[in-house]
Amino acid sequence: MTIFEALRKDHDIQRDLLARLVETHGDSDERDNLYQQVRAELHYHAAAEERALYIPMMSIDLTQEKARHSVAEHHEIDELLELLDETDYSATHWLTHAKQLQDLVTHHLDEEEQEVFQLAGRGLEDKQKTSLAGEYQEEMQRQRSA
Repeated sequence: MTIFEALRKDHDIQRDLLARLVETHGDSDERDNLYQQVRAELHYHAAAEERALYIPMMSIDLTQEKARHSVAEHHEIDELLELLDETDYSATHWLTHAKQLQDLVTHHLDEEEQEVFQLAGRGLEDKQKTSLAGEYQEEMQRQRSA
């Protein structure tokens, strides 16, 4: 498995969780459970992805700019999560912010899959793509069990 395959697998999980989250209503257990899952997945994924993919990409001239852009998008996602944390589930604008999060994350994932992965695929060596997948999966496991 390559780093790109490992990341796509988790991207699909994020898309599914976000799609389910924006279908929830009011201050419900379902909304709370899904939001906590989304929040955790996004946090774990960003930390592991930055360590396993973006740090190596930053050391390559060809991929450095894309890596920095993607890390900046992770910070935008964090800011939206903070806004959601501060908003009551029953507030009418909570769902508006959740949909903004879905749009931002979906844009980020699509950009990674359609642009970043292709560029990184040219900059990284084949054996590195495989070893980085292992690093990513180990970090995700560590994050999830912490």
